[in-house]
Amino acid sequence: MAALFRGCRNFYKRSNKHVELSFVSCRSMASKTPVGFIGLGNMGTPMARNLLKHGYPVIATDVFPESCKELQDSGAQILDSPAEVADKADRIITMLPSSPNVIEVYKGPNGILKKVKKGTLLIDSSTIDPEVSKEMAVAAEKMGAVFMDAPVSGGVGAASLAKLTFMVGGVEEEYNAAQELLTCMGAKVVYCGQVGSGQAAKICNNMLLAIGMIGTAETMNLGIRLGLDPKLLAKILNMSSGRCWSSDTYNPVPGVMEGVPSANNYQGGFGTTLMAKDLGFAQNAATSTRTPVPLGSLAHQIYRAMCAGGYSNKDFSSVFQFLREEGVQ
Repeated sequence: MAALFRGCRNFYKRSNKHVELSFVSCRSMASKTPVGFIGLGNMGTPMARNLLKHGYPVIATDVFPESCKELQDSGAQILDSPAEVADKADRIITMLPSSPNVIEVYKGPNGILKKVKKGTLLIDSSTIDPEVSKEMAVAAEKMGAVFMDAPVSGGVGAASLAKLTFMVGGVEEEYNAAQELLTCMGAKVVYCGQVGSGQAAKICNNMLLAIGMIGTAETMNLGIRLGLDPKLLAKILNMSSGRCWSSDTYNPVPGVMEGVPSANNYQGGFGTTLMAKDLGFAQNAATSTRTPVPLGSLAHQIYRAMCAGGYSNKDFSSVFQFLREEGVQ
């Protein structure tokens, strides 16, 4: 399929007269072919479902078979391994929890690269170490495939509504081919540069997100202990200079907002373990570039303490509950 898009681009160079019609035709032809999707967790399932809504046949798999049922009920074909998906699809998206998972899915005994076809476009939307993305790109290139990193921002809600932001790193000539799929799952797609640059942007974003969530949780907790109604305090923050995404879209205090993890005992959303992982990547990057990140380092310590204190499986906004309990002791 990547070869098909390259053909579209070559035609563009040869003939400006019919370029618009031909490019639309190429897209139409491409959209009729299946898209592979590997990793059907809280984020992957709604992302794959949005591909189905846009008319793309989806061939999917997950290490946990029970995770596949919802997407299968929506019309996806479910296979047993990443290698089988690679044998059936020449555009594949992966959405996995960590670097080791990505390495296993791509390079493992039943991995994508065992049966990947030449010209296949591989898009990894996991948040992982940028160096692992570069490693996967080299391995894919040896097999004649193209690997791009495209981590996301926005959380489960944005994934469900196809309003994610994708930060894309990879060969620029393949960006349009990736963008066609990513715009079905997100509202914003940004090209960041070479492979690994999407991951770099994502870990910087998540470091700020963690710091902002802790700040919002501290502020709300203090206000409540000063006797303020939490909904009133949130309203004031959101019309004042303290406003941020954690206060106006993803408030960490139960009862302040509906449809967020804090309204559901911090279930769903973006797990504390994953936030601690991403902050670890930020720390590694800060060390290698000799960049001072004092608040990022403290945020990493707090989320690691949460993981050790029973919050691993809760949404990262449960830092409010963690701080509230810490203050009582």
